[in-house]
Amino acid sequence: MDWLPSWCAAHLGAAPAAVLFERRSLSEVVGLRLADGRAVVVKAREDDGRAAACVAAQTELAECGFPCPRPLTPVIAAGPLAVHAEEFRPGGVPLPGDTPDVAVRYAAVFARLMAELTGVAVPPPLPNPRWARWDHTDPGLWPALGFLDSRDQRAVPAMVTETAVRARKRLLAADLPGVLGHADFEAQNLRWRDGEIWSVDDWDSLAWQPEAALAGAASGAFASATPPTLAPIASSAAFLGAYQEIRGRRFAPEELEIAWAARLWPALHNARWEALHGDRPVCGDAVRDQAAERLRRAGA
Repeated sequence: MDWLPSWCAAHLGAAPAAVLFERRSLSEVVGLRLADGRAVVVKAREDDGRAAACVAAQTELAECGFPCPRPLTPVIAAGPLAVHAEEFRPGGVPLPGDTPDVAVRYAAVFARLMAELTGVAVPPPLPNPRWARWDHTDPGLWPALGFLDSRDQRAVPAMVTETAVRARKRLLAADLPGVLGHADFEAQNLRWRDGEIWSVDDWDSLAWQPEAALAGAASGAFASATPPTLAPIASSAAFLGAYQEIRGRRFAPEELEIAWAARLWPALHNARWEALHGDRPVCGDAVRDQAAERLRRAGA
């Protein structure tokens, strides 16, 4: 990131003086102490057209008091990268566990998040994140991802493929409006302090899908860290029940089916990833154990 010192000087008014931390995943994230004493976080990722809308939505939420880092810049191009800076919001710890009572606590945060996003007007951040992209228009079952498609697909268990076909068919059959929501609502992306939510992170993962699909995905993802997993069925049910109660509206029968189908898709993406990389089948085993019941509840 040799462009980083000049980028900080130009857009933050001070050059970096020290690196506080550095993480690499889909984005490169660097915590910096600037020469003027401020602590900031700079995020850089491949510019796929999604980042500007995601950062604009994050900015509105932060300005309304939602617990998330406040962006300090809009998205600014640095060659092929989309880059922005945000405040450094340290502190807090993950909330572990996947039991129904833990699910209800996560559901309350997700309901608040979704309620806040209803007032945010940004262009839909499409295409949706790859692990949630069941609504893709690419040929074939999975979204086109060269780094996965180039691997030997025979490694993917038939059970994973067959479940994905049924879940996606059910999702695509629904005619529900899209809304803005967080598509990576995992324990590793939330931090808690003194029993209260302190910060929700990873706003690059906003998506535009039916509310029931977003809530359903969150109901299975909330307990995930590294590696990701799939929450127990009883906990997903508790999450969805609490979410509807807090939001003050009950999902229609079709929406409930979509919620159950939507949580399967990210787990199936992860199960495929595990198989193609030879990883331990954490999601694969969970899908094998839960697929029949989740597909039944999805009407698939």
